[in-house]
Amino acid sequence: MSNQVLVVVPTYNEAENIGALLSELTEIHPELEILVVDDNSPDGTAQLVEKIARNQPRVHLLIRTAKTGLGDAYLAGFNWALQRNFQV
Repeated sequence: MSNQVLVVVPTYNEAENIGALLSELTEIHPELEILVVDDNSPDGTAQLVEKIARNQPRVHLLIRTAKTGLGDAYLAGFNWALQRNFQV
């Protein structure tokens, strides 16, 4: 898989706005991919992202079991991207 660009979006309790954000991001560029890194949001953020990802193959989800901070979420997302050969 030769991927181009991945946008990492850390989330915690973003159920109210994650759908709109993912919609906007997927419209920006036809090859842009998005990884939502959710810290086990109790409001159902991850479940909404899973539902969107079923119909939008450029949306990915990484669920973490605890809220360990924004920086840690970005590091997890960057590690995920590097394992999948994203360039940017």
